[in-house]
Amino acid sequence: MNITKLISAAAAVALCGCMIQKGTDEMNDSIHQFTVKDRTGADVALSAYKGKILLVVNTATRCGFTPQYTELEALYEKYAPEGFVILDFPCNQFGEQAPGSAEEIHSFCQINYKTAFPQFAKVEVNGENADPLFKFLVANTRFNGFPPDGKIAPILEKMLGEADPDYAKKPDIKWNFTKFLIDREGRILERFEPTAGIAPVEDAVKKLLD
Repeated sequence: MNITKLISAAAAVALCGCMIQKGTDEMNDSIHQFTVKDRTGADVALSAYKGKILLVVNTATRCGFTPQYTELEALYEKYAPEGFVILDFPCNQFGEQAPGSAEEIHSFCQINYKTAFPQFAKVEVNGENADPLFKFLVANTRFNGFPPDGKIAPILEKMLGEADPDYAKKPDIKWNFTKFLIDREGRILERFEPTAGIAPVEDAVKKLLD
């Protein structure tokens, strides 16, 4: 092989290596690298949602924020035709407010809120046993305080502050109905605390869909 061909071959190998590294880096920055369990226990690769705008939410059925299911379902119905999906992960870590099996939770949501967006198996979102997806979400966002809602925000601040005076400095999920907005490539764009309400969430979704 002459020197020109050797140089061309080396360049091709280097280029291939760069492409592989770039692909790996992109995957490491994306939730598409994770596989989760649906409510029946079957594996779901989040790479199946490539190209979709996602809102990942940890939920509970006996929480003061549970009525947010109504607003979430309305948001889903409005923007699903444009490629928007809500991924619902029940969690019993906060005041044990998501009791029951995944099927019982699903039935509750269907009967009371007529939810149609995907609902997954119950998970933990904080601590050593947290689902890897939520470990990733927490590691790549931070808590910026509860937007005031006139009632529940002060209650949460008091309760969490009494349990841990440094709670506001930590990125862990504080309560049910924390929401993570994900772009079409699987990258985290924004985190919404439970007291934020649905209006800023919808505004952010609309900007992505425009």
